[in-house]
Amino acid sequence: MAKPVEIALARPDITDKEIEAVVAVMKTAHLSIGPKVLEFEEKFCKLCQTKYAVTCNSGTSALHLVLAALSVGPGDEVITSPFSFVASSNCAIFVGAKPVFADVDPDTWCIDPAELEKAITPQTKALIPVDVFGITSDMDAINEIASRHNIPIIEDSCEAPGATYKGKPAGSLGTAGVFGFYPNKQMTTGEGGMIVTDNQEIAELARSIRNQGRGSGATWLSHERLGYNFRLSDINAAIGCAQVNRLPEILARRAEVAAMYDARLANETRLRGQAITDGCNKSWFVYVIRLNDDYPDDAKNKIMDGLKAEGIGCSNYFSPIHLQPFYRKEYGFKEGDFPVCEKLANRSMALPFHAFLTEDDVDRVVSTLEALL
Repeated sequence: MAKPVEIALARPDITDKEIEAVVAVMKTAHLSIGPKVLEFEEKFCKLCQTKYAVTCNSGTSALHLVLAALSVGPGDEVITSPFSFVASSNCAIFVGAKPVFADVDPDTWCIDPAELEKAITPQTKALIPVDVFGITSDMDAINEIASRHNIPIIEDSCEAPGATYKGKPAGSLGTAGVFGFYPNKQMTTGEGGMIVTDNQEIAELARSIRNQGRGSGATWLSHERLGYNFRLSDINAAIGCAQVNRLPEILARRAEVAAMYDARLANETRLRGQAITDGCNKSWFVYVIRLNDDYPDDAKNKIMDGLKAEGIGCSNYFSPIHLQPFYRKEYGFKEGDFPVCEKLANRSMALPFHAFLTEDDVDRVVSTLEALL
């Protein structure tokens, strides 16, 4: 039986600054649709060097909103990675489109541009490369493909706030970028998301659709189009403002924890980590290791069971989207469809990773892992 968790897999980096920001909002009359949302959007424009930023209530909603703003719908196809959180492809289904997958690069674990191009058909209306674990995809190659085929790119940067690619911020590398702020992310708002773009039409439509379809300047009960309640509250936005201000500090500390792991695992030949895309400056989201190919497929689960038995948090990162029960049933996907993704998923796991880990914690995780290996 597993011990109670003594070293958590993830933990939000919350300080008195975030608490004070929430309390300040609670003392105003603006708990929602207030000034903190606008402030948070302005701060994110500066972070991502984009003209527009649009808050919403999750990264999933952000993906949904951009597809809706691009008028992607029934009969259309959206290409993305099978090695991601399920929202990256669910968003296509939300607008009535078909999710299509392209296999990943075996080293960076991000979508393989060559495989992406093979998946393009006349029905392809959007590409969603995923910045896996804080590393951008090969965005020069993907942008070149998208330009030749005249297809918009939605960069899923939910795991990469603060990352850069050849000096440009993650999220700014396509037609639009999206971020998510769940508590396990580098920065959090509790729940929340953000769209960034230089496209005014996308920004305006996203603002309308997130707010029940109201147009800019419309009265409260005037609805120009179908919309949703995807708004972010000022309480969440206040946390976001404090977190953006602290993001350099947060990322620096996470990089320090990653360096602790790197140093202790430097001579470990039985596993390897994720390669960084050329030109990318990583934003550390999770610390994921991959077992070498000579391990059997069931080895990872045995090792994870052993870690949990010692009170050490760990998790699959990721389970292939195309092999989720719904996707198998609805679209007929099967094992072997995306072999690089499947092999990676069978051998990859996340170790505890957050700003509050100590040297002793990392020593304990690594010594337990190596004993299990």
